[in-house]
Amino acid sequence: MTDAGGDAPRVGAVSVLPYADPSVVAAVRRAGGEVVPLGDATRGLLWVAASGAGELDDALTRHPQIGWVQLPWAGVDAFACTLARFRDDGRVWTSAKGSYARPVAEHALMLALAVLREAPRRARATTWEADERGRSLFGLRVVVIGGGGITEELLRLLAPFGVHATVVRRRAEPVAGAAATVTDAALREVLADADLVFVAAALTERTRGMLGAAELAVLPDGAFLVNVARGGIVDTDALVAELASGRLGGAGLDVTDPEPLPPGHPLWSLDSALVTPHVADTEAMTVPLFAERIEANTAAFLGRGEWIGRIDLHAGY
Repeated sequence: MTDAGGDAPRVGAVSVLPYADPSVVAAVRRAGGEVVPLGDATRGLLWVAASGAGELDDALTRHPQIGWVQLPWAGVDAFACTLARFRDDGRVWTSAKGSYARPVAEHALMLALAVLREAPRRARATTWEADERGRSLFGLRVVVIGGGGITEELLRLLAPFGVHATVVRRRAEPVAGAAATVTDAALREVLADADLVFVAAALTERTRGMLGAAELAVLPDGAFLVNVARGGIVDTDALVAELASGRLGGAGLDVTDPEPLPPGHPLWSLDSALVTPHVADTEAMTVPLFAERIEANTAAFLGRGEWIGRIDLHAGY
């Protein structure tokens, strides 16, 4: 494990669990690391499944010599209890945050353009229905909730559209491409002037339910919402009510609460809603990107470079 000063873990072999994913094993070896079965020699643990917190807990409890743990996704909410349990034992924890930012930002832009242009309703049409509905993205007042890699990539994609972007994040530090950055204390204030809201924040106790009925109610009539983060950040019932009433213009959702979204849920049938089943970053996109992160962090584990995607264990992401 690390010492009290937070230095890198002792050099040693790594184990890949719960199964030896070939792309991860290859990435470790490219960085000069050694892959071994979980045991007394293990010093790093690469967890490659999106679930299995109980098994991960057990492995870390039985092997206190493990000093580095890599998780597979940008969001680590599925392992929140594990992170809390081992928060102060000195281990280095890293995630894939930032790795999948480009494909997720691309998907967010797609959802935004689709709902702005009435694609959900038009795609369901079975007869020629010409009308004048639909809005342009150019020049809109955009709010992006979250200040991480997805937001940074999304702002780059939005730049050609000349939007006026405001970022809402935990700290009011500037973000390239945003006209303003505010803390979540000013959330309702900026929502009141938003044409389009993107949700790209991590799900933590701080952000859970952040967009509830009161926050959605302050959005201007005809505003749009896109969520590519976690469904639990948005109050689903309140969103359905706003969409069904026709007050909000539409919503593009790659994530929902509950998830999976059950058959017959109103979001499936609302003409103003477009739901994609958490596919903003497909396996074809994520596998090579995760391998890049593994290679970089294995090199850091061996003392060659800096950790990427290190988790703030107290912030929860």
